Amino acid sequence: MFVMLPVMLAARKLDGEDPNIVFLLRCCYGAVQACALLLVLFINIKANAAAADKANNVKIYVAPPPQPFADPNAKTSYQEKLLSAHILSVARGMISSTIMGICMTVGLHYYKGMIVGLAIQSIMTPFNLAENALVSALIFKGGLSNIREKRIFGEKTRDELSATDEVTDAQGNVIVLKKGDTKESKKIEAGAKKSFEDLLLDTWDLGADADIAPLMAELNKKNINYATKENGWTPIMIMSGLGAQGVVTAMKEMKKLGANPSQVDKEGWNALHWSAFHGSADAAKCLVAEDGFDGIVLGLHEVVDKEGKTPIVHAKDEGNDDVAKVIEEAVASSSGQSGADEGLRKRK
Repeated sequence: MFVMLPVMLAARKLDGEDPNIVFLLRCCYGAVQACALLLVLFINIKANAAAADKANNVKIYVAPPPQPFADPNAKTSYQEKLLSAHILSVARGMISSTIMGICMTVGLHYYKGMIVGLAIQSIMTPFNLAENALVSALIFKGGLSNIREKRIFGEKTRDELSATDEVTDAQGNVIVLKKGDTKESKKIEAGAKKSFEDLLLDTWDLGADADIAPLMAELNKKNINYATKENGWTPIMIMSGLGAQGVVTAMKEMKKLGANPSQVDKEGWNALHWSAFHGSADAAKCLVAEDGFDGIVLGLHEVVDKEGKTPIVHAKDEGNDDVAKVIEEAVASSSGQSGADEGLRKRK
């Protein structure tokens, strides 16, 4: 408001009959909107990439934007959303609002001869964009990578909700949290044991900060190749993409228990796809090494997922060149060894 009111007052003093002023306003407005559209389209591309990251396939709880004259003592209502879906929703909303604003301003200028809108939007568009969480993250917070840790939407996780927080769904219906859904209730039920699937998914949710010890303590020969109900994720897949401390040692222990890196999830990804997409070079080395899972012999690098991509394609698409190099060197080494063995058999 502090910017909007002075701009409106100044815009009203412009001479709409002066062709030079009108021409300059049109040029200024066109340049600003062209830059805004390019920025919005670029952010949409980045938002789609962030939404495709499995690490962002988690529930978050977002508070509505503050309203003027709202009761400061009122209970805060959080809406339950999927982070990946919320990223896409914000990006698409930004595109639609930008295009709609351009259409309205240009329409009023063309049919009614209004120039005030051109002047106001030329000034306000950069300010409006800067208030968008995705734009702010891109410019001031190093981009849209690791978006979960940056908390750009001011969201809470399930553990951060208190018993007094009200949670609603997309339609505004109040959701009653189950026991164990909040930190306070978890303290009450501290003795309650998680299911193996919950332990598996909770470990993945924590990403590089995960403590893998509780999961490793629960692993045995019976559940080592357990697949989650919704997505078909296995312990070796999650460990391959986790990037946490000690994963290589853990993967070697999982091999002893009979972990199968060739098993695929519902997207057709095996363990090497996971390490390639998430940039886990150390895990990739363990998967392809001869003293690891010997994945080149298993053909992990040749498996094509439902998108028609092999692990090395995912690595290159995501800019994980270190993982791509690990796979390429392992393939080259295997090919060279195979050639040497074949030559030795011929000499015999």
